[in-house]
Amino acid sequence: MSKIVVYPGTFDPLTNGHADLVERASRLFPKVIVAVAAHTSKKTLFSLEERVAMTKQVMGDIEHVEVVGFEGLLADFARQCKASALLRGLRAVSDFEYEFQLANMNRRLAPEIESLFLTPSEHLSFISSTLVREIALLGGDVSAFVHPAVAAALKAKAAERQASKKVV
Repeated sequence: MSKIVVYPGTFDPLTNGHADLVERASRLFPKVIVAVAAHTSKKTLFSLEERVAMTKQVMGDIEHVEVVGFEGLLADFARQCKASALLRGLRAVSDFEYEFQLANMNRRLAPEIESLFLTPSEHLSFISSTLVREIALLGGDVSAFVHPAVAAALKAKAAERQASKKVV
């Protein structure tokens, strides 16, 4: 059986909480595939290409980690990767219901692939991409929540948005 785990998400942006899970998963599995989702119901701040590039930059030093963009069904992608498991993060009880529903749907679509859950380190458990994006777009400092490269990209994106508002 394959010992590959796929960690899917939009990673818009990748946070220190995401990186924490990947680092810990890399100690449990010989290969971790961080799968950056292309098509999502969420409107992303960064393009797929930008999110993949940022994730590669942040994850570049972690052994056994590959970063790829994907589109389509996660179950199909995981099969293509010959993954035996999907990794998901749980920050709080509020995440559980949605993650439980996803795990059951993925089990129905790909019964041979298990869903595994990790919680982030306690000091990172309150960080979410949504909050980080909002803070950054409102001019706040997100350096404690994301890698420096991600903080710089967020700052640039916020400046870009500000400039486009002034043009109107």
